[in-house]
Amino acid sequence: MKELIYSRLFYPAIDKYGDREVMVSGAYRATMREHADRVLRLSDALANQLGVTQKDRFAVMALNGHQYEELYHAAFLGAGVINPLNLRLAGKELDHIVRDSGCEVIFVDAFFAPLIDAAICQADDNPLKHVVLIGEGDVAHTDKYEDLLAAASPTRPSEPEEDSPVVLMYTGGTTGLPKGVLLDQRAEMLNVYHSAMALGGLRNDAVFLMQTPMFHAASMVGILGMCIAGAKTVFIPLFDPGGVLALCESEAVTQTVMVPTMIGMVISHDDYSPEKLATMQVLTYGASPMPPAILDKLLVDLPHIELSQGYGMTEGSAVITFLLPEDHVAGNPRLRSVGQPVFGAELSIQDEDGNALPQGEIGEVCARAGNFMIEYWNQPDATAEAFEGGWYHTGDAGYLDDQGYLFLVDRVKDMIVTGGENVYSAEVEAAVSTHPAVAQVAVIGIPHEMWGEQVHAIVVLNPGAEATAEDLIDHARESIAGYKLPKAVDFRDEPLPLSGAMKVLKKDLRAPYWEGHAKGIN
Repeated sequence: MKELIYSRLFYPAIDKYGDREVMVSGAYRATMREHADRVLRLSDALANQLGVTQKDRFAVMALNGHQYEELYHAAFLGAGVINPLNLRLAGKELDHIVRDSGCEVIFVDAFFAPLIDAAICQADDNPLKHVVLIGEGDVAHTDKYEDLLAAASPTRPSEPEEDSPVVLMYTGGTTGLPKGVLLDQRAEMLNVYHSAMALGGLRNDAVFLMQTPMFHAASMVGILGMCIAGAKTVFIPLFDPGGVLALCESEAVTQTVMVPTMIGMVISHDDYSPEKLATMQVLTYGASPMPPAILDKLLVDLPHIELSQGYGMTEGSAVITFLLPEDHVAGNPRLRSVGQPVFGAELSIQDEDGNALPQGEIGEVCARAGNFMIEYWNQPDATAEAFEGGWYHTGDAGYLDDQGYLFLVDRVKDMIVTGGENVYSAEVEAAVSTHPAVAQVAVIGIPHEMWGEQVHAIVVLNPGAEATAEDLIDHARESIAGYKLPKAVDFRDEPLPLSGAMKVLKKDLRAPYWEGHAKGIN
């Protein structure tokens, strides 16, 4: 008898929380019953107006909003396989994804419709049969979202199986074109259960701010878990620090998920004060290393908030470890870790030959659990390589302590080898970032004739702050060894380049330094 399918949670929530407000998206507000009616009408429209079956993929490229959540929920009830598109991809990458995935239907808003039209629809061999416009706008489309719902009836689709594919989520494409990660109901539901168990359950009195982009795996627990618990979701279309602070006040937000870069931008914004986040109870962060200075400020400014860190990846849909609120105590050395594995997940630190390494030794982080992907779409060789030896190979370098806490030291590809010594960029970034003048820092390896690579820092200073390269290097010297110190510092006036998931694009930073040299930039 199956359990790990979304419909077993969604339909009971209609009866339990039907009259409770669960959606706030600009001027739009809806109860659980109203939301469910729209989701079931959308499911009917997908099948009978757009010709999408349970196994067919449909794409979405839009800003955060209630319609995006409706599309996810329709897919999870069995109306199709959702393919959420990264908002920062270029036209060539989008064209590749649509063709590679076999999507014939795409949902777009007015902001992104022109890009899809130029990148895909203008081609002689345009694969898209339906371009559905979310909202209004004088842009190219074949159908309107609200017209489809108005013409449909609220019909439950056929119930999927636990191993039914439900999400095809393409990775950011740091090396070559993006790869499609195919995930099933079981994996996604285990992710919800794992997160709920780690964080003490899904709170039905929560007011959750959806501010991470909804194409990203970090958003999945919020997308799937809030309404089934009777909690309210408040959407911000696109992350904006001032807008986040305003919504937290006006809607009395109690819970959210953020990337460290986002947290840093919020607490350094002109409108920030701890009082603006007085109602916040739970803040989960992840997706990239947390600068110690930001974490220390959170612990001082907002001691009432339960902080937790999730670590994972799209292929693991998405969390495999948690650093829990009880670990977030000032001075705790494990604050620099990403926590312990969730229930059901197992970690192994392995060398290049796949041998398990003892506690404290650095190697590649490998994991296994029930919430990993089915496959890389149409890439059996890449799938086999990722799961070599029965473990998923994350590409992250790290080590385990005696209590099973995982400490990440770098991405394997970001490790700098200088004069035969391994330097982990995340460690150097942590040392530089604690200087009070530093707003952002990225550390990369650049070519050096004698050492092979040298440690190089790229820094954005806080507005009005001043610091020299020597100041920052001397500051870092207090906490890391001399061979790890940056040999030079470049200062930027503009922010560091970020991916759609708010991660620093180190490949873009490395590119100009490695042009004409043998080492790749990815």
